[in-house]
Amino acid sequence: MLNGLPYLSAGEGPPLVVLLFTPQAVNPTGLARWSTMRMIRPFTTNFTVYVVNRPPGLPPATTMTDLAAVYAQAIRTTFEGPVNILAISTGGSIALQLAADHPDLVGRLVLSGTACTLGPVGRRAQRAYIDRARQGRRPSPALAEIVTESKTGQKLLKVLLWLSDTGQKDHTDAVIVLNAEDGFDLRGRLPDIGAATLLIQGDKDLVYPLELARQTVDGIPGAQLVVYPGRSHSGTFTDKRFAADALAFLTEA
Repeated sequence: MLNGLPYLSAGEGPPLVVLLFTPQAVNPTGLARWSTMRMIRPFTTNFTVYVVNRPPGLPPATTMTDLAAVYAQAIRTTFEGPVNILAISTGGSIALQLAADHPDLVGRLVLSGTACTLGPVGRRAQRAYIDRARQGRRPSPALAEIVTESKTGQKLLKVLLWLSDTGQKDHTDAVIVLNAEDGFDLRGRLPDIGAATLLIQGDKDLVYPLELARQTVDGIPGAQLVVYPGRSHSGTFTDKRFAADALAFLTEA
């Protein structure tokens, strides 16, 4: 545990803290763990990578400010000086809040598949996820519309996502984080972010549309935006260019 937070680590060099969203507040296992380690592998030659998860049992009224404070305390007590952060999707929302609220803790900030607030499709899908979970139904089928705009594709995905919830009965931790993100809007705080920032975004992202990504970058002093044409939300950070672009920025003199 990293000051009470579950984490995975690999590599050598200065710390790189990675913030992701996982359905449960535990280290990923099985296929999810393999996928996570595969994604961070290119960074382990330059950094000791820490994939840090949220603590289990967060209060129901937790906000993004609260989440940022939890991570800030872990970083402050574990590392000396500011650390570089790589953050994806909802993890990017947390990282933006962290960089605004605790600017002394963030060195360089690389974001992907995220923005200063949710887009309308992402917000609708996440609210549907929350509602299904609170009703005791498998929630993941609600996320089908953020993966594809194809109605046929959504029908198939709903089945696959329903199956992906097999064996997981308690979605409380996920609901708390997504509910926190529902109230997240950092547009008025972006100038408070002093970290050198890179946002890598696909122009087909349905969760955080490119317009919001541009607003995010325009609001952060000196921030840079890289756009991958034709890439969806998850297609951005699984693109073969992603690690190279992120590493080039993180290791820039």
